[in-house]
Amino acid sequence: MTAAPLRLALPKGRILEEAAVIFARAGYDLGPVLGDSRRLVHDCGPLRVLVLRSSDVPTYVAHGAADLGVAGSDVLDEEGRDLYEPLDLGIGRCRMIVAERADARLDERSQMHVRYATKYPRTTRAYLQRRGLTAEVIKLSGAIELGPLTGLCDRIVDITQTGETLRQNGLVLVDTVGEVSSRLVVNPAAMKLAAEPLATLVSRLEAAVAGAA
Repeated sequence: MTAAPLRLALPKGRILEEAAVIFARAGYDLGPVLGDSRRLVHDCGPLRVLVLRSSDVPTYVAHGAADLGVAGSDVLDEEGRDLYEPLDLGIGRCRMIVAERADARLDERSQMHVRYATKYPRTTRAYLQRRGLTAEVIKLSGAIELGPLTGLCDRIVDITQTGETLRQNGLVLVDTVGEVSSRLVVNPAAMKLAAEPLATLVSRLEAAVAGAA
């Protein structure tokens, strides 16, 4: 009897392409995923790949709709789900930062009411708590840089690679919340039910990542 394929959840876009390179080095051909952008489910030999929004990957893995997935540490920290993280794939590297308007710098020692806008409210509140700061946190889904420009907020917490978008919108870096990279995540139940193929996959990916370093 042929073993059922492992269900792998991958995020759309650049991370999918970078993950495909790592998986190829590990002996898993994800070519069918890259060849058709409209399909959301692809059979790739021992893997059945689900192509999702990045924010949905931990949800699919946590609820068992996927056995494993690739998700950014920013998404994983924000979701806070009980997932096994055996490997940092070393792709999708960027930083989570705090930024504000260059022409409206804040004095954190003042008693003014400060508002932070972000896609990551849970992570932002944890950051503020670590810093001993009190502020209102506003959740946004897109165009975070627009918040300070319209008066919606004083500061933003977002991810950036080069900082170019910040500069183009008149924003400056205030602080770095943390470094971000994409991780392999596994459903805890799948670790028991599909222990052998998962162990093989993780071992091959570890070797592929080590070889790329």
